Formats: sequence, structure tokens, C-alpha cells
Amino acid sequence: MIVPRHWAEGRVRHRSAERQVTVRRFGWSDSSLAEAQAMADARAAEALQRLLSGEKLPRREPKVPYNGAQGVPIREEIVSRHGAIIVTRNSYGARCLNTPDVLFADIDFENEPSLRFSFAVFGVLLLLAIGAGWASHSRGLGIGLAILSMFVARGVSGLLFQAASKSSGGAERVARGRIDAFLQHHPEWNLRLYRTPAGIRVLATHRTFDANEPAVAECFRALHTDPVYIAMCLNQQCFRARVSAKPWRIGIGAHMRPRPGVWPVAPERLAVRDAWIAAYEAAAASFAACSLLESVGSGAVHPDVLPVQELHDRLAAATTGLPIA
Repeated sequence: MIVPRHWAEGRVRHRSAERQVTVRRFGWSDSSLAEAQAMADARAAEALQRLLSGEKLPRREPKVPYNGAQGVPIREEIVSRHGAIIVTRNSYGARCLNTPDVLFADIDFENEPSLRFSFAVFGVLLLLAIGAGWASHSRGLGIGLAILSMFVARGVSGLLFQAASKSSGGAERVARGRIDAFLQHHPEWNLRLYRTPAGIRVLATHRTFDANEPAVAECFRALHTDPVYIAMCLNQQCFRARVSAKPWRIGIGAHMRPRPGVWPVAPERLAVRDAWIAAYEAAAASFAACSLLESVGSGAVHPDVLPVQELHDRLAAATTGLPIA
């Protein structure tokens, strides 16, 4: 896990009789801006040579925060460091805990059908439409029903999904069922569960993990963890949990300034950013990011996990009884 303090962009240009090529690359460092600039210049020069040799590469890297970008570390403001744990501020202003070896996973409740399910329902409706047209010997009827199925498939899939969810006890019960099923097959695991606004957060306490471990992939798959989060964990070699409220859930409609919230910002814009952060933190103090539900499984808590658990619970206000946002 790398969360650099300093960032710079290097630019190198090549001119020839046939064309002009300009390549930009980022560099980063925990030590100094000069070191970050040297790295940026070296990466830009290397990329230019690869381009000139015929390799297909983007000429410019996008300035993005934490999106799992290959080869580029987490680009967020460092709020605080706690040993190997780093708390950063994400692109919309919330604080996030980043840890290299303590497994977190957020499970969002499934409250609407997936695109795959909707397509499957559409396929069934389309087959029924074709069958109705064939049975009635009316091509027009079949075509009309096929067109109608395009418009009603999403609604029908929603009704079927809600009915199935209700029959199985609701989205929360389905998520808890996956957790229970996973623990039945892995009795040595211990999971600390938290309620989030959109679902359940899981913290594995019985041991530490490497993001590349097959056990991590199996856990994520069994619990239906967000695939974007899974990609981030693999590419950034860490786990992550939001520990302060989302701004729009606590009455802050304005985006963090300056937009788009990617770190670093120009020195002349820091006052605008700091003013937004001060207003956000004042409002966020009345809310929790999640609320502790229970601990399930073996009951084991590894000594290297305990400090992360305690820091998470304190920063997220998980045991305060505050409303979650």
C-alpha cells in the first residue's frame, strides 16, 4: 500500500519531421516534491521511448483519486497516520481508513434486480412473444408483443425480484444468510459486523490478510462484495473503509471545492477547500459512518487486528449510537 504525500507531473516532448509527441506522467514521493518531480520526469521519458518504439500507450495519465489505477498509488490527501494505517480524504470529502493487511468488506443490500436478471426476464418475455405470434399465426401480434416486452421487462423483473426477496426474508436477511453460510464453511473465521446506510460492513478479526490471498477472494465472492472494491484491493494492495459520513446524507449539497476534489490542489485554492472541509467536519460530528451490530464466528481477535478495529470504531463512531450516514 502506497499513499504518497507529494505529487508532481512530468512532461517530455519529441519533435520530428513527421510528428510531434508529448507525453505526461505522474511521480510521487513521501519525502519531497523534488523527488516526486524527478520520478515524474523519469516515467515520462520512459513512456516516450516506449511510444517511439511502437508500443501503444496513453500519452497522458488521468488525474484520478482511488480507482484502482494500475501502477498509480492512492491519490488522496493524508489526514493522519497510525503506524501502517493511513487515513485519507476521498474525492467527495469523507475520511477513509486504509490498511495493508486487515480485511474490510462492505456488502450493499440488493434492493433492485441486476442487469443480468433484467436481461434474463426480457429474454423470457421475448420468447413468449414469439411463441404467441407463432401460435396465433400472426406475425404482427408477435412483433407487437416483442416490442412491448422491451418496455415492460424492467418493471416485471423488479416485481419478480421484490417477490423473491420478500419470500426469502428481505435484502438484509439474504446478506446475513450469506455471512452465516460462509462461517459454517470457515469456523476459524471471526467477523465483526456493522450496519451501514446501504448494507453491512464486515471486519475479519481472527488474523491479518494479504489482498492477493485466495482466502480473500473466496470471502469477497461468497459475501457478494462490490467488484470495484475488489479490484481496488488487488491493485492498491490494501483494504479500505469509509469512517465519516457521506456529505449528501448530512445536508451538505455542495461538492467539495475545488472540483473535482482530486489531491493535491493548487496553493491558492486551499482556502476554499479548507472552508468546505471545516463545514463538513462540523456537520459530520453528529453522525456515524456505521453502527456495530455484533461479532460472529470463532470469537478470535488477532493482536495485530485489534488496534485497527479500535481505531476504526473510534473514527467511524461505530459504538456511539449516532445516526449513520
